[in-house]
Amino acid sequence: MYTHYFQLKQSPFSIAPDPRYLFMSERHREALAHLLYGVGSGGGFVLLTGEIGAGKTTVCRCFMEQIPDNCQLAYIFNPKLSVEELLLSICEEFHIAPPAAAGAATASVKSHVDAINAHLLASHAQGKNNVLIIDEAQNLSAEVLEQLRLLTNLETSERKLLQIILIGQPELRAMLARAELEQLAQRVIARYHLGSLSEPETASYIHHRLAVAGSTARAPFGPRLMARIHKLSHGVPRRINLLCDRALLGAYVENQPQVTRQILRRAAAEVFGEAGAGAPATMAGGWRWPQLAGGVLAGAVLSGALAWHFMPVQQAAAPVAAVPPAKLAASAPDPVPAPAGVVLDRNAVLRQLAALWGEHLPAGDACQAAARAGLRCLQSRGGMAELRVLDRPAMLVLHGKDGGAEQPALLAKVQGDTASVNIDGQPVTIGVAELAQRSDGSFVTFWRAPRNWRDEVPVGARGPDVDWLAARLAQLHGLPLPAANLPLDADMQRLLREFQLSQNLKADGLPGPKTFMRLMQLGDNTEPRLSPAPAVAAAVVGK
Repeated sequence: MYTHYFQLKQSPFSIAPDPRYLFMSERHREALAHLLYGVGSGGGFVLLTGEIGAGKTTVCRCFMEQIPDNCQLAYIFNPKLSVEELLLSICEEFHIAPPAAAGAATASVKSHVDAINAHLLASHAQGKNNVLIIDEAQNLSAEVLEQLRLLTNLETSERKLLQIILIGQPELRAMLARAELEQLAQRVIARYHLGSLSEPETASYIHHRLAVAGSTARAPFGPRLMARIHKLSHGVPRRINLLCDRALLGAYVENQPQVTRQILRRAAAEVFGEAGAGAPATMAGGWRWPQLAGGVLAGAVLSGALAWHFMPVQQAAAPVAAVPPAKLAASAPDPVPAPAGVVLDRNAVLRQLAALWGEHLPAGDACQAAARAGLRCLQSRGGMAELRVLDRPAMLVLHGKDGGAEQPALLAKVQGDTASVNIDGQPVTIGVAELAQRSDGSFVTFWRAPRNWRDEVPVGARGPDVDWLAARLAQLHGLPLPAANLPLDADMQRLLREFQLSQNLKADGLPGPKTFMRLMQLGDNTEPRLSPAPAVAAAVVGK
């Protein structure tokens, strides 16, 4: 179609996952790093979520190419299965002989689980790890998710024998925020929500794909169009592909050397207008540009050209309905009472959060003021599941309905499946699942560190903070009180790792903020908590 016209070797904006067009933004690299960390962290669940078309499959393919040689990989891309069907699929992916072939009369859930466990133990004896990737995991039922959790129960004293990676849309985060799945959520050792591309990343993405397609002539998209493309596509790679592909065809039809703003508007009205309607429909008063796939006949190209010219300009220039950053439940109340376009101060919400700690912070940067009061800010992207593990209030950023402005909110309490949220000074009760959908997973919370606490406590360090760690770990493990001024040595690191694994934290043997929070909470109930009652003390470490 337009490839020869723009001196391209092939179409640069196909939505097929061609590895030659791989563009790894900083967000994609960070998501990949989370997956690779999860594989080497000793088992459990790793969670990767993102909007439709955000590039989750791209990250997954990169991960599968970089997986260590000692890992056996199983990949399930159709998770709409019953418990029995899922277990059978796992057996097939790991090349485990089905139970019936071993002489069983019927293949029960237990026989499948026994076969999987035997395989995992045999693999561990050979020094191999087993990784199960489940794509589109938002389609898993609660019953299947619980069975997956039970599969991760098989473990040695050092690690779990099955690593499960769940990849899905934002609804998956909402599912794991439900009370009945809290046990699974607490086993997620690494999580990342893949956001959309920024405006500069959108421009780099477009230039990258054009270069791979062999572009040597004048760029068909001028610099002034990049901001508009980012706004129309919301920075979602698949939406960028659809929009740019249709815009290039429009420029070709109108014999323009570059895509103009008018051509871009028409392309957006065509591709996103149909997506917003939910079903194909003829645009009022004009032709619809037919869907054109690779390999169409010349007559179809002519039809596309005629359709482009007959499309009414006024209709095409109408505002395109924005696609919200997250799929929101239709019944969910809009938590944003402020007028549209008003940017509310996140520092004000953090000052409300500090008040729960008994601190009244002055105006200005809340994190800097909190540090002077002995509180430290912790920023993370673990979402509701991680907040329930840390069990403390936090500031979230919520999306409004229909792509409305973002709104900072104070998450004060969670009880069962409902949460108490303070938005613009007004208390709102909202379902935890809906809250997880409205949030991008990021949050800010406070933690109170000892006076001389260092952000990084290196191996071999000594001092009051290490003495406190040693005493706290000894108490949790039922060991005698250690002597003062001991170093952070290999034995203490081993105790730290066991504690971190028991609390579903990053098991690196170093006392970071999240590790310190849990160590404090399991013995000190004076800090603000997210749950209405003190968290239950940890079970035997390592179990």
